[in-house]
Amino acid sequence: MRNASIIARLTRNTRAIVKVLLVAIATVTFYFTSDLALPQSAAAYPFWAQQTYPETPREPTGRIVCANCHLAAKPTEVEVPQSVLPDTVFKAVVKIPYDTSVQQVGADGSKVGLNVGAVLMLPEGFKIAPEDRIPEELKEEVGDTYFQAYSEEKENVVIVGPLPGEQYQEIIFPVLSPNPATDKNIHFGKYSVHVGGNRGRGQVYPTGEKSNNTVYNASAAGTITKIAKEEDDEGNLQYLVSIQTESGEVVTETIPVGPELIVSEGQAVKSGDALTNNPNVGGFGQRDAEIVLQDANRIKWLIAFIALVMLAQVMLVLKKKQVEKVQAAEMNF
Repeated sequence: MRNASIIARLTRNTRAIVKVLLVAIATVTFYFTSDLALPQSAAAYPFWAQQTYPETPREPTGRIVCANCHLAAKPTEVEVPQSVLPDTVFKAVVKIPYDTSVQQVGADGSKVGLNVGAVLMLPEGFKIAPEDRIPEELKEEVGDTYFQAYSEEKENVVIVGPLPGEQYQEIIFPVLSPNPATDKNIHFGKYSVHVGGNRGRGQVYPTGEKSNNTVYNASAAGTITKIAKEEDDEGNLQYLVSIQTESGEVVTETIPVGPELIVSEGQAVKSGDALTNNPNVGGFGQRDAEIVLQDANRIKWLIAFIALVMLAQVMLVLKKKQVEKVQAAEMNF
């Protein structure tokens, strides 16, 4: 009886362990499958920048790292106040203009609208204002925009996007200025603000691989002997362009769905010649601005100084008039 009881207990434990393992495997499979079938584009821009450059998105040369993947140059504008007072909420406006009638190549080769994204590098101590500090009027301008700090240690560096470009060509950032009275590391003075704005997909992945949103070139000189089509791992058609060099070696170029071929079989190409068009219609741009953290007492003393100067000028004019009257009376006498 005792052996039978032990065997029964072991059987129940084994079944319980197997059940837990099956649930765990099913859960992991579900998450991986959902990420592949329905990828979340909202994690694309911030995730790549944060993972590749965890400390700061600005290189020592001054270039923002988004330019490493988004190779085309496009304009970006920023509007910030010339000066702000301590512990006040103000808005920074990042403008990402582009032609909304154009469409970009999606990951599956289809034509889709452009997304936009931005990175705002504020001075140390500045950060996105808490919900209870933002005025109602400014809340309406901000809308449902989600602001993400670049890291836990970098609250002054804020990332937004991807967002639908048709609705967010202007992104409003509600910013809270620091207070030197409560933070001794903050000082009054002039500070720099750095902004990067992107529209559309990148041409290079952070791993160094090309996306399907760029031009593909021949890696060797020779004659195109064959252009074949086949499905990739995701079921999308891709081109295989075979180039035979003068030595008889055959080099095969794999071109994903998206770019359009501009070559044909039997055509001679040189190394570096374009095999496809350039489907990219987006790009990245960055701008720098300056903002002054102004001391309210300085403004008061400035107003007092200006008032004193104006009063002195008025007194001088009155004194001059008085002297002129005395001189005129003496001449008449």
